[in-house]
Amino acid sequence: MTSIATPPQAPAASTVDALAPIYKACGDPLRLEILRVLRRDTFGVLELSQLFDMRQSGMSHHLKVMNKAGLLEPQREGNAIFYRRPLHLDSDTLTDRTIRQIFEQVDQVPLPQPLQDRIEAIRDQRAEQSQAFFSRHAEQFREQQELIAAFDLYAEPTAELIRQRAHRQDWRAALEIGPGEGGFLPVLSAICDHVVALDNSRDMLAKATRTCIDRHLNNIDLIEGVTDTLLARGDAFDLVVANMVLHHVPSPADIFLDAAALMNVGGCFVVSDLCSHDQDWAKENCGDLWLGFEPEELTAWAEDAGLTTGESLFIGLRNGFQIQVREFWKSSGTS
Repeated sequence: MTSIATPPQAPAASTVDALAPIYKACGDPLRLEILRVLRRDTFGVLELSQLFDMRQSGMSHHLKVMNKAGLLEPQREGNAIFYRRPLHLDSDTLTDRTIRQIFEQVDQVPLPQPLQDRIEAIRDQRAEQSQAFFSRHAEQFREQQELIAAFDLYAEPTAELIRQRAHRQDWRAALEIGPGEGGFLPVLSAICDHVVALDNSRDMLAKATRTCIDRHLNNIDLIEGVTDTLLARGDAFDLVVANMVLHHVPSPADIFLDAAALMNVGGCFVVSDLCSHDQDWAKENCGDLWLGFEPEELTAWAEDAGLTTGESLFIGLRNGFQIQVREFWKSSGTS
C-alpha cells in the first residue's frame, strides 16, 4: 500500500499577519538607520531627532511605528522617554526570529562617519553633564550617594565575591573604573599587585588620592581619563571593577566593550549597579544619567562584548531600590 506524504501545513494566518507590520516598519531606510544606532545605545526622542536632523514630530511617528511592530521598546527615564531594542527576543516564535534576523542584517553595515560623529557629540554632552555634577558636589559625594545606597551595602557583597574568585585566580593587575572617594581601593590593593583607579573627575581623584595616602595603599596608580585613555596606552588587567558607575556614564554598553578589550584572557569584569527604577529625583540629587538597568540589558551588553555571564547577586534595599552585583568573564575565544 502506497503511503501519501502529508504536505506541511501553512503557517497560521494570524502568524503571517504578525509579520506584516515588522516588514512594513523596515520598509523605510531611516528606520533601518535608527535600528543600527540603537544596537547598543539608548537614545531619547530629542537625541534621535538631533542625530538624524529632523523634527521631533516626524521622529516620534517613526518610533511609534517601530514600537508597534516590536522592533524597539520605550524606556522611561524620569520625565523623558528613551528607546532601545527589545530586551526579550529569546523565544522561537516566528516574529522573534524575524526581528533577530533583521537586527543581524542591519548590524553588518557600519555606521557612516558623520552619524558616528553626531553620536559621539551626544555622548560628550552626557559626559559633561555628569562631570559638572561631580565637580559641584564633590564635597557631598558620600552624602549624595547614600540617599540611594550606603557604600557598605553593595561594596561588601562585591568584595566578598571578588575574594572568593581571587582564591582560584592568579590576578595580578586590577582596574577600578570610577573609584569615587576610593573606598573600594583597599580591597583591590590587598588582592592584586598593581591597581589602576580611573576617573574623569579631577575632584574625585583628589579624594581617592587622600584615601590612598591615609590607608597607605602604595600599589595604586590614579589616572585622570576614560577607558579610551588606557586602551591607547595598551594596558591589560586581570580584573576590572565598576561599582555604581554605569548609571553615571554616557554609554554603559561601551564600558563592557572597553572592559573586554582591556582584560587578559580569563579576566573578570565585576559590576555593581542599580536595577531599573522610577525615582526621577536621583538624576538631580545624585547626578544619575540613567535610572538603573534591567539585568537583561547588562547580559546583552556583555554578550555583545564577547563576555560570558557568571554569578548574579541581587540586593534589595529598604527604600525600594535594588542593586545587582554581576560578574562577566573573558574566555579564550574573546578577541
